[in-house]
Amino acid sequence: MNTLAQTWADGGPGPWILLFPLFWAVVVIGVVIVLRRTVWRHGRNPWQARAERSEHAPLTLLGRRFAAGEIDEDEYRRRLSILEERFGTGGKGAAT
Repeated sequence: MNTLAQTWADGGPGPWILLFPLFWAVVVIGVVIVLRRTVWRHGRNPWQARAERSEHAPLTLLGRRFAAGEIDEDEYRRRLSILEERFGTGGKGAAT
C-alpha cells in the first residue's frame, strides 16, 4: 500500500499536493465574495447603492432643500414621487 510519505520518498508529488485543493478553495471563495459585494446585491445595482450614500444623491438634496425651506411641502412631495418612480426607492426617505 502506497502512502503519501512513500510516494514523496520515491520522487512523487509529496505533501505539496495537498496545497492545490486549498488554493482552489481560496480562489472560489474569493470569487464568491467579490460577486456578492458587486453583482449579487439583492437585485440592486451596485453603482446605485453608492449613489444613495452620496452627499449629492437626489433624495438627499431634495430633503435638504425641504429642510432649509427652499421648497414647500407640496413641491417636496411632487418631486419625491418623481424621484421614487425613477430610482425605485419604494418610499424610502419620504417625510410623513
